[in-house]
Amino acid sequence: MTGPSPSTTSAPPALRRRLGLTLLVLYGVGITVGAGIYVLVGAVAGRAGAHAPWAFAMAAVVMALTVASYAELCTRFPVSAGEAAYLREAFGSRLVSTLTGLMTLLVGIVSSAAVTLGAAGYIHALTGWPREAVIVVVVLGLGLVAAWGILESVVVAAVFTVLEVGGLLMVILAAAGAGVPFGAAIVTLPPADLSVLSGIAAASLIAFFAFIGFEDLANVAEEAQEPHRTLPLAMVLTLIIATVLYVVVAAVAVTAVPPAELAASEAPLSLVFQRLAGTGPVTLGLIAIVATLNTVLAQMTMATRVVYGMARQGDLPAPLAAVHAGTGTPLRATALVGLAVLVLALGVGLERLAAGTSFATLLIFALVNVALLRLKWRGVITATPHVTVPAVVPAAGLVTCLAMAAMALLLG
Repeated sequence: MTGPSPSTTSAPPALRRRLGLTLLVLYGVGITVGAGIYVLVGAVAGRAGAHAPWAFAMAAVVMALTVASYAELCTRFPVSAGEAAYLREAFGSRLVSTLTGLMTLLVGIVSSAAVTLGAAGYIHALTGWPREAVIVVVVLGLGLVAAWGILESVVVAAVFTVLEVGGLLMVILAAAGAGVPFGAAIVTLPPADLSVLSGIAAASLIAFFAFIGFEDLANVAEEAQEPHRTLPLAMVLTLIIATVLYVVVAAVAVTAVPPAELAASEAPLSLVFQRLAGTGPVTLGLIAIVATLNTVLAQMTMATRVVYGMARQGDLPAPLAAVHAGTGTPLRATALVGLAVLVLALGVGLERLAAGTSFATLLIFALVNVALLRLKWRGVITATPHVTVPAVVPAAGLVTCLAMAAMALLLG
């Protein structure tokens, strides 16, 4: 009896390489900007006051070192569940790899829940609809988009990104038109006062959450075209664009509205635009809703890819690695992530979710830097074309991540 002919044998469905540089940059910027400035500018201003732009700048410096480490690792090993793969390659330990993957998954789920709350705040402010109902509709709706397909998800995210960046430019142009002297908040150094500096340090930990997003690009590596070229460039461009927007918009916000009032608002940028332009909150509120929905969609997509990657490596149940032949997406993984996001969003507050995400992310970034140091120390050669950074970069990235994590514990 002969076996099946080649024409009747087919491999299981796999992820598809459908994302070029433009979509990757829009994806990265969309994740980052939606959470960072539309949701958290009030919380950052509440801690750092008029020095909020410096908190964002401090977080960006820490992030830049780890961006460089990711650029090398994601081109050495362009796979889903990247962080888990990096640790496995560096230490040969399945336990370390699994724990890192689970922590990365947790960050994706918790950050999705945090930004869902931000979206619900803007929607509630505009419509008065019950928060719980809004949360359920947001999570279920975005879960369906994520299940639809990676290209479709990222195209939706790209459209959202254009709108959310346009909203930030509206705020900046309104401030310039009104003659608001926001440049002083950017160029004036904070005083050497312990209470001021500790406030900026505490705010930078919240602001660090605002830069989470570039690493999500590593987890769509199996769906990127020419990942050795497009992924590092997309990460760098994401960081530069986000940093410039954050610093300038934070300066506008704390100059136009008292920081305490910003911190108390559930729709802080709508309040800023209202003060600057003398209009109602509807226009910027709608853009803010789009921005936050964009981040939730991208974070949920990332988390499902981590589930898929870990299941394929044997670290999670194998059925979670199943890819639907029609959509090209892992439907079971998407459903699991959506359910977890919904439970957290309904049960935990925004600042607790943001601070918890920042701390866990810092630990993951520290492990990623350790993995690159270990690979360099062992002299591991990777056959695929990849970016190379000097060993001092992951070393500095490790030190800064651990310092911020320690600061988070001290400041509570």
